[in-house]
Amino acid sequence: MADLADYLCARLVPVVVLSDAGRAEGLAEALVAGGLRVAEVTFRTPAASEAIRRMAEHPELVVGAGTVVRGEQVDRAADAGARFVVSPGLSATVVARARERGVDVLPGVVTPTEVIAALDLGIDTMKFFPAAQYGGVATLKALAAPFPGVRFVPTGGISPVDLPDYLSLPTVPAVGGSWMVRPDLVEAGDFPTVTELTAQAVRAAAAVPRGEQR
Repeated sequence: MADLADYLCARLVPVVVLSDAGRAEGLAEALVAGGLRVAEVTFRTPAASEAIRRMAEHPELVVGAGTVVRGEQVDRAADAGARFVVSPGLSATVVARARERGVDVLPGVVTPTEVIAALDLGIDTMKFFPAAQYGGVATLKALAAPFPGVRFVPTGGISPVDLPDYLSLPTVPAVGGSWMVRPDLVEAGDFPTVTELTAQAVRAAAAVPRGEQR
């Protein structure tokens, strides 16, 4: 699980939607310049596979694929150079295919039943998505309580304002967010702003003490 460890140690994962793969190299440079060495490129546009391939060529960036909901997307991601895949939900097919392809997998959960199903598949690190819409920090605390040893990566509707609240939880090793890689900035090629927003986010995350999970 080395690549997933790289994903988590950053404490902050930019969730990228790229409609133009021609912006991929510039975005990769902007993220690294801002202090992040990980990116999740979502399968929400036709440009995703090519964007992953181009960003994965950056030697200092660990690139994964997000919004992976089918086995064939795992193949496309792995073929493009993705080193982990993230899903909005829990699919045994996606988990199995990711393991066959040798890439780490982070499935999405929002209920105790889904957490148990993920544990049955041998997974103890899960995405809590969509975090804000499912009750945010309060729900995550309640969801984590019966599952010692399980870690959650909240994503969805998180902003710089509530970033510290999530990162202060001992069950949260990292948070996914998109405010530093807003599509309008990326599409406009405004990479200096992306770099500055990324640097601000990195500083904010680093300022939050890590909790100790029991």
